[in-house]
Amino acid sequence: MHMETKGVIFDFNGTLFWDSQKHYDAWYEMSKRLRGTPFDDYEMVHYMFGRTNAMIMEYAIGRKPSKEEIEKCSLEKELIYLDMCKKDSENTKFASGVEEFLDYLCEKNIPHTIATMSEKINVDFYIEAFNLSKWFDLEKIVYSNGKIPGKPAPDIYLTAAKNIEAETKNCIVFEDAYSGIKAAQAAGIGKIIAVASKEPIDFYKKIDCVYDVITDFSQCKKFL
Repeated sequence: MHMETKGVIFDFNGTLFWDSQKHYDAWYEMSKRLRGTPFDDYEMVHYMFGRTNAMIMEYAIGRKPSKEEIEKCSLEKELIYLDMCKKDSENTKFASGVEEFLDYLCEKNIPHTIATMSEKINVDFYIEAFNLSKWFDLEKIVYSNGKIPGKPAPDIYLTAAKNIEAETKNCIVFEDAYSGIKAAQAAGIGKIIAVASKEPIDFYKKIDCVYDVITDFSQCKKFL
């Protein structure tokens, strides 16, 4: 596939930051509290990763939760998760090769941003912990603000592409979540690179819209 790259969009969790296990563990605990039994592996892949907290909660309890319930559950889950990150500061860092690749994008003036379904409380933590302002225009980062539908809806990638003034067909997306990959496909992203941070490489090779699969970012210049 030949395309002229005009923009690069990164998912964050499980992509730039390999924290999927922490989200997994936090939702494992929260799902026990919400419905009495934890999510299994299939549910985590198809109903948790890449979804908004409201969507995950609705699935867990089998009904549409109230705004108050969503806020309470979201805060409770994110505090569990953030506590894990802070206690494991040694591993709260970019995935292998990320900084080098981000330096290259900045050097070549290739527009890029982040499109994450993380809540603001988490994004604020990432901005500080990862010094994101060194590589990203913070105003262009797209996150779960209560208005953008969760993945696999295409909205988050449509918004991110608009923020960096690029057509989706000329953008590359880096994603680890199945729902995120389907969101990128629905948005008409030109090239979708799967990041095998938690799932096996073969899992992604079976997804027809995936252009390639990586396990680190050191060889990503070739996709531009």
